[in-house]
Amino acid sequence: MRPSPVSLAAVIDFPHNRRMTPRQLADKICHTLREASHQAYLVGGCVRDLELGREPEDFDVSTDAHPPRVQELFPESLAIGAQYGVILVVEDGAEVEVATFRSDIGYSDGRHPDRVVFSSSAREDVTRRDFTINGLLLDPVTSEIFDYVGGRADLRAKIIRAIGDPEARFREDKLRMVRAVRFSARFGFAIEPVTLTAIIKLAPEIHAVSAERLRDELTKILTEGAARRGFELLDETGLLREILPEIVRMKGVEQPPQFHPEGDVWIHTLMLLEKLRAGASSTLAWGALLHDVGKPPTFTPAAGPGTRIRFDGHVDVGARMAQEITRRLRFPNDETDQIASLVANHLRFKDVQQMRPSTLKRFVRLPHFEEHLELHRIDSLSSHGNLECYDFVGRFLAETPPEEVRPTRLISGDDLKALGLEPGPAFKEILGKLEDAQLEGRIRSRADALELIRAEFLKR
Repeated sequence: MRPSPVSLAAVIDFPHNRRMTPRQLADKICHTLREASHQAYLVGGCVRDLELGREPEDFDVSTDAHPPRVQELFPESLAIGAQYGVILVVEDGAEVEVATFRSDIGYSDGRHPDRVVFSSSAREDVTRRDFTINGLLLDPVTSEIFDYVGGRADLRAKIIRAIGDPEARFREDKLRMVRAVRFSARFGFAIEPVTLTAIIKLAPEIHAVSAERLRDELTKILTEGAARRGFELLDETGLLREILPEIVRMKGVEQPPQFHPEGDVWIHTLMLLEKLRAGASSTLAWGALLHDVGKPPTFTPAAGPGTRIRFDGHVDVGARMAQEITRRLRFPNDETDQIASLVANHLRFKDVQQMRPSTLKRFVRLPHFEEHLELHRIDSLSSHGNLECYDFVGRFLAETPPEEVRPTRLISGDDLKALGLEPGPAFKEILGKLEDAQLEGRIRSRADALELIRAEFLKR
């Protein structure tokens, strides 16, 4: 799909009573640079997405103007990578990266160029980029596409192809190998054979990439709507074995067929990833990936007639492994805690219909319980297919007033001291029993609570 021409009047007379969109800011930047006698184009993923008929998430501009000149023209800009020619222009809540045409010299750290040489050639600039589909330039005034690398043909053919020599592109920035997998999964494109061969060859070198960059790219694979295909490709290329060997160990780990007719732990996990919706939260997505990570190390085969395969303790082992993996990938602490909680609690749903009211109410009070519920749903659909427990919890949440799930505390620690009780471990026991009684409907007022305390604790 070809983008429509841009009205320069609309750019210049942009109304300030509403927030500017990234596209409007990008067009305005190009216009300003053109007016100052510079070249300026939309470039990269935004052009690719426009050609595919998709709405770009962000916009980038490429220009022959050097960083000081860009900052002169846009005084409110930020020099986020001026040594590499990258300036962030921010206006009315929108932001656009503006990069100077350049060629890169050496990549000794496998991420950043050792030296950059600014250029006046747009053609030279795109040849340093990663994939042909990301090497397109768009003139926002005329809507003309400039394609120096065959990107449009590869878009039509649905191919991910490295620009130039694939090995050279991947040695420059080894994260590009994972990005190739992500783009292939996200768009349903095939990875071109020479590019694929280079990824397989260089996969062991992925460890040069920082944990944070790997985490972010893997999270995108998990949350862009094609997680299963993404992880199948990570496995086929050898990248999964290098990055997440714990997931590879799921292969061939059999499960009891009466609960898991779908197959081994790897197949089950892939089926679950397939059910992750595009836009799923990162914690839900990682919880889905890791929910059964404790099964391989706890696998016990059936010992004979009447016995079955067991994974005793796999939830506790899995929660610890999830913590180790997320810390290795430098997740923020709150996300690590939530992912580990998803793993630790995913089997509790099988008991919800037998739980005491107080236990059930505490269960549904887990932080971000909607993620626990969704993990249970897709876990069930990826195995036995029984949603009885999921439906039970859904009805309970719909029918139970929030104040009954999280009732206001009737008695405080100060109240217990006023009754002559000594602060200590007993306080926690008493307050816990009071909350149980409240959650189960046995007490409903402060007077009820005081009566329970006198009956059960003051006569000890």
